[in-house]
Amino acid sequence: MATGAFPAPLLPQPPISWPALNRASHHLAELLFWQGLHPLLNQVRTDAALSALPWYPTLGRAVQKGRPTLFAYSSLVAPKPADWPANAQITGFWFLDQPSSYTPSAALTAFLSAGDPPVYIGFGSMNTRDPRRTGELALRALALSGRRGILMRGWGGLDANHLLADVLMIDEVPHAWLFPQMAAVVHHGGAGTTGASLRAGVPAVLVPFFADQPFWAERVHMLGVGPAPIPRRRLTAERLAGAIEAATTPPKRARAAAVGRQIAAEAGVAQAITQVEATLAKAR
Repeated sequence: MATGAFPAPLLPQPPISWPALNRASHHLAELLFWQGLHPLLNQVRTDAALSALPWYPTLGRAVQKGRPTLFAYSSLVAPKPADWPANAQITGFWFLDQPSSYTPSAALTAFLSAGDPPVYIGFGSMNTRDPRRTGELALRALALSGRRGILMRGWGGLDANHLLADVLMIDEVPHAWLFPQMAAVVHHGGAGTTGASLRAGVPAVLVPFFADQPFWAERVHMLGVGPAPIPRRRLTAERLAGAIEAATTPPKRARAAAVGRQIAAEAGVAQAITQVEATLAKAR
């Protein structure tokens, strides 16, 4: 939604932040996003015998006309802009916690109990082009920082030739279960992973690839729970090792823990349900 407070997260972040330029970037981002989305929506609407949606975006106009709109992130991370209407509400992150039936593997349980909390390194669905090279870079960064580590393969296929005894390679593990047990979390800066790492109350090192990831990465840095982000194209073992060392200092750990408590207390899903129920009650 357009605002003069900050530029559109889905576009490359400009070196300067002017209100007029920020608003224009939001309109451009909404237009580009809508061009990819509205043909799919129209296909569904046609099947349901509904009229087609126009070529121009409708979300921003609907919000400006007073339609209730929920934003599923924390106002601690990005406060509500002063130029947004009252019907635009920030609820807090919406978390999908792991089912109670989740049981970690014996190898993971043994690794976690065998030493100090490790550093998590994973880039989710991001394609690293050379998974083996990225995995080796991560191993060298852990060695330089003197930290144990957990590498998440992810969709991008993080890999390595030889793992040492103080590094474990894993597949999918619920973030809500794993992250609180880490010394720090290194990730790509997707909105969901950012929310999970913040709620876990541990420092974060962000390596943004594209889209909205640089926006969230800069917000994490501004919150004081991690060092300056490292863009993917500038990632080296030495830079990553330095960032891990900076992230795991006592002040950063204390700040991350405080932010984690605040994020957890927001109860975004419950807030969203309250807003929806209030809207339905008013409509009735």
